Amino acid sequence: MNSVVNGFLVVFNPKQGWARIAEGRPGLVQTLALHTIPFALIPAVCWYFGVTTQGWTIMGDPVKLTPESALPMCVLFYLAMVFGVIFLGYMVSWMAATYDTEGGVAKGVALISYTASPFFLAGILGLYPVLWLDIMIGTIVACYCIYLLFLGTGPVMEVPPERSFLYAAAVFAVALVAFVALLGATVVLWDLGPTPEYTY
Repeated sequence: MNSVVNGFLVVFNPKQGWARIAEGRPGLVQTLALHTIPFALIPAVCWYFGVTTQGWTIMGDPVKLTPESALPMCVLFYLAMVFGVIFLGYMVSWMAATYDTEGGVAKGVALISYTASPFFLAGILGLYPVLWLDIMIGTIVACYCIYLLFLGTGPVMEVPPERSFLYAAAVFAVALVAFVALLGATVVLWDLGPTPEYTY
């Protein structure tokens, strides 16, 4: 229950939320089981129902995906979010020695998972996909996640303010590289794996 409360606190009261997380020192399994795994279900499930029942409109009639083609794509989307959190959490831990602090994959995963809370919660927009609105809100949410990363790196990883900014910037750079790699993998999977089937 604390993990759910902390997730909402980080979004709506970041300083208090990060202080609670840093003080509580959540374990790896606890963070994954009570925050990452359930919270990542929100965008995956919402987008599945959104693209199969509502569809999106660019010009003309709404375009929908068939449930059979949407399901494996949303499952892969879900797995990418969960493993993305684990990978970035490991990278946060790996870089800890550079900034003279104690690492630990648990702390790294907690930092990344709670940083992604706004992204997970914004996934509810997938229930009714509106392309221009989702792009606009997605940009705002991405900026807020970056803000949370820079705000939470210091207390969670226990580094002084003068080093936490550089630490967070390094994590952000790794996240960008991972995102670009994920886009490349998506293109490959698009050809070799599940492909979208549209219905009008």
